[in-house]
Amino acid sequence: MSGSLFIISAPSGAGKSTLTAKLLEEDRNIHLSVSYTTRAPRPGEIDGRDYHFVDQACFMGMLRRGEFLESAEVHGNHYGTSEVWIRAQRAAGRDILLEIDWQGAQQVRRIFADTIGIFILPPSIAELERRMRRRGQDSEEVVRRLAVAADEMSHAAEFEYVIINNDFDEARRDLIAVVRASRLTYSRQLGCYPGVFKF
Repeated sequence: MSGSLFIISAPSGAGKSTLTAKLLEEDRNIHLSVSYTTRAPRPGEIDGRDYHFVDQACFMGMLRRGEFLESAEVHGNHYGTSEVWIRAQRAAGRDILLEIDWQGAQQVRRIFADTIGIFILPPSIAELERRMRRRGQDSEEVVRRLAVAADEMSHAAEFEYVIINNDFDEARRDLIAVVRASRLTYSRQLGCYPGVFKF
């Protein structure tokens, strides 16, 4: 049985990364796809764990060779997901999680129609702005990011599940519930346990 492919998307500041980390910590049967990026590592980030950090020339070479399942430019940086790795992991029956934006999600769905999309939303634009200001971003940067976030949030309807991250623990439970429930569909259970269905 092929592994499931999950996508988690969200505007910046909605809590996607923290929720994803909790999901991976609590569910050892799901594996995070490590994207390639041209952006510089942030403090504490490790190459190969957080991202595969590559320069512009390397990334563009991979793009030309068709090695990416999806790719996008976000805030001036390029991001891409290895298609070969995703196919190999799914073929081995492993569930894979992609933490990508809505543009990437659209590209992935063109290749893997069975992708399960999860969109994380903040409880309000005002709360999102508060979170951004708490990070110490200047007013001009906050205004720019809020405009980008509003555009990103308009794509929530393209996803099967939407989680409002108002209370973190509740959002964490909702995310785990979505993943677990997706494994209980008839087709998934039939593929995993065909002998049970021989009535």
